[in-house]
Amino acid sequence: MTRLQGIAPATAAAALAFLLAACGGETGTDQLPREMTVVFVPKITGNAFFEAANRGAQEFAERNGFKVSYMGSPNAQLADQTEVLERAIESSPDAISVSSLDATALDGILKRARDKGISVTTWDSDVSGDARSIMVSQGTPAQLGRMLVEMSAKGLEKRGRNPATDAIKYVWHYSRPEVTDQNSWRAFGEEYIKSAFPNWVNLRPENYYSGQDPEKALAVGIEIMESHPDIDLVICNDSTSLPGQAEAMKTLGKGANDLTVTGFASPNAMREYAKIGVVDRWGLWDVKLQGALACYISFYLASGNGLVVGQMVDVPEIGLIEVMPNTVLDPAAYTANDSGVVLLPRRTEFTAENVDDYDF
Repeated sequence: MTRLQGIAPATAAAALAFLLAACGGETGTDQLPREMTVVFVPKITGNAFFEAANRGAQEFAERNGFKVSYMGSPNAQLADQTEVLERAIESSPDAISVSSLDATALDGILKRARDKGISVTTWDSDVSGDARSIMVSQGTPAQLGRMLVEMSAKGLEKRGRNPATDAIKYVWHYSRPEVTDQNSWRAFGEEYIKSAFPNWVNLRPENYYSGQDPEKALAVGIEIMESHPDIDLVICNDSTSLPGQAEAMKTLGKGANDLTVTGFASPNAMREYAKIGVVDRWGLWDVKLQGALACYISFYLASGNGLVVGQMVDVPEIGLIEVMPNTVLDPAAYTANDSGVVLLPRRTEFTAENVDDYDF
């Protein structure tokens, strides 16, 4: 087992400066270790989820002796994200960590970054396993798909429906069909519904998509309710569709007693809707921790450390994490000793009663 001892690089730099001075060596800035930079790329800027991840990354990096450069676009478009990565590569950072808008479309540019000596990781949403080293994931598809369905069942029960026997009519509303993570949660969620709630009826198996565009998420949310006036449940497994669907309910004068809406979004994005009774519950993970961990793993790799499947690393402030095989996310995934997944330790369910305990 290999463990990183958790000594902050800034502390190490100070110690080196002291030793140089004690030995009569030069202590100018050209003699000190260069501060390393990780470019942190979200799917979209301005979204509460991704801005919280950036805050977590920036705060952690400042305490642990490296720099995070947040680079993204306010448009969740593949062309925009590709252009961001082009600029990132031109800036010659030590590492890049990206939440990808597409499962494979960024593979080429990320492989080019690796060819230039830039360490590449992903977080939140993945690319092909041979285009990056480590994926920092919020959980397995089975964990997250089941969580979405179980939150749905709790919300239905609270308003008097019986998830076990009623013919629950539902749809999925999320960002786009190319996004790896959200597709996998839906797929495992559907498997769980078939086994646990075979009486549920998916009114639109091809799903509703709103492209991580807040205005479109609102419009699609209204469309769902107007097209299916007797719908029981909308599952929104992305951080733009859920507040958009909630805003659509508010616009049409509906609340959690009329329609169950749940999914994944930050507590800050949904607090108002919970307090006024539009949504009963939703979930997420500690995205600030995810941002911090993704950037630290990137920094760790760029510092010349290898990471292989089965290895344990002691991360400052976070503790021991394990590099797991890519197959924990997809049984058919690319496998190699130096390509793996790190899972966050926990996920959280939010309600009006506990939402004020969180601020991200």
